[in-house]
Amino acid sequence: MSELNPDHEISPASSGTESNVHSSKLSQALKKELRNIIIYVAIGLVIMFGVFFLFICIFPEISESEDFEYWKIALGGIAGSGIAVLNFFLMGLTVQKVASDPNAERARNRMKLSYTYRYLMQIAWIVIAILVPCFNYVAGIVPLLFPSLGIKIASIIFKKN
Repeated sequence: MSELNPDHEISPASSGTESNVHSSKLSQALKKELRNIIIYVAIGLVIMFGVFFLFICIFPEISESEDFEYWKIALGGIAGSGIAVLNFFLMGLTVQKVASDPNAERARNRMKLSYTYRYLMQIAWIVIAILVPCFNYVAGIVPLLFPSLGIKIASIIFKKN
């Protein structure tokens, strides 16, 4: 079972309680980056909602479609944003644990497993957003791009020479 879930392995240098408590604390760097990601996602969400609103105003005939009801757009966007932030948070936790793991092979496996699970989580969300009629699937999927896009735009704007 420890091969499937390396998070529960205990390093020989420390007791299990100390190791688990120490690794579960969020580092200041992770807190700062998570805050930034939440800001990027919130800005992206506001822009996306604005684009949807303009699109509906310019083409009023689509507002008659059940897929473009405001509440479905809002629900899809908020849920998609939550998945995007959760994905980044889980990645940050994994990187934090991997960085403190002295066993390189276990760290590499942990990173691969985390990537696989996070990727599957996003695929599952995309399928849910498309199949479940209470979500506008475009509004649910687009926010998955916000963290990456926000990081790229911020690195261009705040580029340090």
